[in-house]
Amino acid sequence: MSQYAHDKIIPYSKADGSKKEQVASMFNAIAKRYDFLNRFLSLGIDQGWRKKAIAQFEQKKMQHLLDIATGTADMALMAHRLIEPTKITGIDISEGMMEYGRIKIKAKGLADIIDLQLGDSTAIPFKDNSFDGAMVAFGVRNFADLEKGLSEIYRVLTPGSKLVILEFSQPTSFWFNPIYSLYMKWITPTIGKIFSGNKAAYAYLNESVIAFPEGQAFLTIFEKTGFTQVSQKKLSLGICSIYQGSK
Repeated sequence: MSQYAHDKIIPYSKADGSKKEQVASMFNAIAKRYDFLNRFLSLGIDQGWRKKAIAQFEQKKMQHLLDIATGTADMALMAHRLIEPTKITGIDISEGMMEYGRIKIKAKGLADIIDLQLGDSTAIPFKDNSFDGAMVAFGVRNFADLEKGLSEIYRVLTPGSKLVILEFSQPTSFWFNPIYSLYMKWITPTIGKIFSGNKAAYAYLNESVIAFPEGQAFLTIFEKTGFTQVSQKKLSLGICSIYQGSK
């Protein structure tokens, strides 16, 4: 059983179902507007964050990259463009999100290179040492069990390979933090409701960011699951962070 506060944050407090089930249902519900709202709510900055995360992989030719919480395949498609792995496999618990991802993949003629499969971070459906790189963009907050998820990623990576995580964090600037808090607590859920009809999903975003064990707390968990050379790099006044670690 996971011990971290963010694992108890769920999208629908008055609904039944585990965190995994609720998160899957939430993403299925907002899948159609997910990409648009990402660009709109971040003013397009999220694309730069993704590029910087992918840039953490060395320039050596990667054979098989795993994209956990792949969603609509934004990271998978960008990784193909920037570092050209031979094969990319994306897994997600939301079939609705992956449906839109597959449409984008097919439109670019990459169905033979990028494959999306239903999969859970706490039970990754692949053998040990299957991938020579892994990434998670804005997904570790949604793991039903953080340590189990990281341990599973560690298991399927080859020795010497790297996991790169892109995740929201909270700014520490005394002048910017109140602005950020106002935006995340009130503006983001309101805009989310207008465009997706699902205010709860974007309220959950703020609550899960607040509860997530970021910074040194996360690096400690990262190391506990076996990873070495762990590090954090803050982006955009600290509202996003790149974490990385090696097997």
